[in-house]
Amino acid sequence: MNNTKLFVGNLLYEITSEELGQLFSQFGAIEEAVVITDRLSNRSKGYGFVRFVNESEATKAVDALNGKEYKGRPLVVNKAQPPKDKVARMW
Repeated sequence: MNNTKLFVGNLLYEITSEELGQLFSQFGAIEEAVVITDRLSNRSKGYGFVRFVNESEATKAVDALNGKEYKGRPLVVNKAQPPKDKVARMW
């Protein structure tokens, strides 16, 4: 399993993918940083994902940023889980 992708929650709605990448780049090389947005309004949903090049740097970022306040909000940072089956959630 790939442990280089992190879930980042409790983000300000104004944060951009670029700003998210800059915040996490202090811990190592980033492949991508994406803030998830609503398709209709194009507004942030308050969470995103960051993918590191290697696992040790991802772990370092989780240890340093999980629970740390960023722009007045405590971040939720952990290893991303695979998406759940949408059909299973309906039942």
